[in-house]
Amino acid sequence: MGTSERHGGEEPDRQGAVGARMRQFRKERGLTLRGLATHSGLSIGFLSQVERGISSIGLTALNSVATALDRSVAEFFNDAPPEGETEERQPSASPLPSHFTLTRSATAATEYISGQQTYRMLSARGPNLVLEPLLVHIAPGGRRENSYGHAGEEFAFVLEGELLYEVDGVEHRLHPGDSVHLRSTVPHSMFNDTDRVTTVVSVVTPRLF
Repeated sequence: MGTSERHGGEEPDRQGAVGARMRQFRKERGLTLRGLATHSGLSIGFLSQVERGISSIGLTALNSVATALDRSVAEFFNDAPPEGETEERQPSASPLPSHFTLTRSATAATEYISGQQTYRMLSARGPNLVLEPLLVHIAPGGRRENSYGHAGEEFAFVLEGELLYEVDGVEHRLHPGDSVHLRSTVPHSMFNDTDRVTTVVSVVTPRLF
């Protein structure tokens, strides 16, 4: 699949960049790894591996870290828009009302890469909207994340490939057309243990960006 080839060369640099920024922001806050673990609900060992570029971190876990460090998720990525600049771009002269957004395929190109996972934003920002819809490409391999829980809900629908989704200690193998919907407070994780890219439509709350 083209996505696997295109992102394969970028992946180590992007993964290391997220970890490096995590370390930078943590030190700026004067927190030890133990302190960050306490505030984020993630293990010291896992956070240490992320900072060293050994393990990748999913967006929902990164959101817990960002909250603990009083940062936005976007600040952990090199291609984040400058502070004060919004990602929402509407071609029409009249802005759309705040109760909905319209995103055309030609302009829905904002992507974030964290380790094995590439997230493509499927909607613009809306001040009164709480869902975060994403198209996620999960490359094979990499280290498996620890299961963790956090506030909100998650929904994942597999479009291509297979996905190993662990919920509360039980593994479920998802195939194209399968989906999972859960309260995110239940410990969970996902992993691509195949040799091809898996593509998933994911909807989470709260919004991450």
